Amino acid sequence: MLYFTGVHYHLSERPIIAVFPASDSQQPALVVPAFEAGKALNGPYRIDWRVYSYLDGQDPQDAADQAVSDLGLDGCVVGVEPTAMRVLESSLLSHKGASSKLTSAADILKQLRMTKDAGELDRMRRAAKVPERVLAEAIKRLRPGMTEREVAGMFMSISFEQNPQEPASYPLVQTGLSAAFPHAFAGGRAVQPGDLMVIDFGAVLDDYGSDITRTVAIGGEPSAEMKHVYEVVQQANAAGRAAVRPGILAEDMDAAARAVIDRAGYGKYFTHRTGHGLGLEGHEAPYMVKGDKTVLQPGMTFTVEPGIYIEGQGGVRIEDDMVVTAEGGESLTTFNRDLIVA
Repeated sequence: MLYFTGVHYHLSERPIIAVFPASDSQQPALVVPAFEAGKALNGPYRIDWRVYSYLDGQDPQDAADQAVSDLGLDGCVVGVEPTAMRVLESSLLSHKGASSKLTSAADILKQLRMTKDAGELDRMRRAAKVPERVLAEAIKRLRPGMTEREVAGMFMSISFEQNPQEPASYPLVQTGLSAAFPHAFAGGRAVQPGDLMVIDFGAVLDDYGSDITRTVAIGGEPSAEMKHVYEVVQQANAAGRAAVRPGILAEDMDAAARAVIDRAGYGKYFTHRTGHGLGLEGHEAPYMVKGDKTVLQPGMTFTVEPGIYIEGQGGVRIEDDMVVTAEGGESLTTFNRDLIVA
């Protein structure tokens, strides 16, 4: 909805449906609560909507039935956004046009959204700088004895201080043994001297996001084993970024980073894909993983985030945001990738 209309709507019990006919001869239709109709008609993109509104207390099915009838959707194939379409909206579409077939439009939407234009890239470049500024300030304040939740709260506080209009997202903060689980939430564990802390967060500016991870040693050097793990992940991150260029497959970039970890003997501890697309959503196409045959093209944006996670010892991840350029790849995130001892 945001990509096609430029308008933000509240996700609630009130259904909202936008229908874009395949034929240019038909107007797009919008089924929307009456009090939200004005936003669509006055949105940033000029769309000649056919609006079907309903008041609170009225059954939205009546508005949806009229839209289905007027657009002739009965018997048509209707492509929907598969990760966000709710039963609430899909049932409204299929009530009157019972013979319509709802199917995933993921491939069509993916092709439209994967390649960013200059305006989108400008937003992403600016979004990438927000968490880097927060990270630089927060590292100065990290101390042994702080809990993971306290660290996460400190990150949010600094983010609000620096940019109250567009604060960074709530971070993943994992220390010591909890860092062996890639997506653990911040808990009550107190940071111990020599712990490696994995910090993963981002920001959204004008609807487009960033995503960065850095791993920092707190209050002293980590163990020799974990220091070596850090060096391997750092090399894998560099290899992944260096592999980015037009014409290679998404899975080739994954292979470039993964090969470094495999050669070092830690392959079984790298348990997720090397990266994911980034833009309006934190995770979108393309995906840097074996099996994704997407051919990289200038303007595509995604993360490079290899990691090693060893239960009983800890984990390391280093994540950067990349854009494919005509010559190769540009890293939108540039924060220091060397091991920092805070």
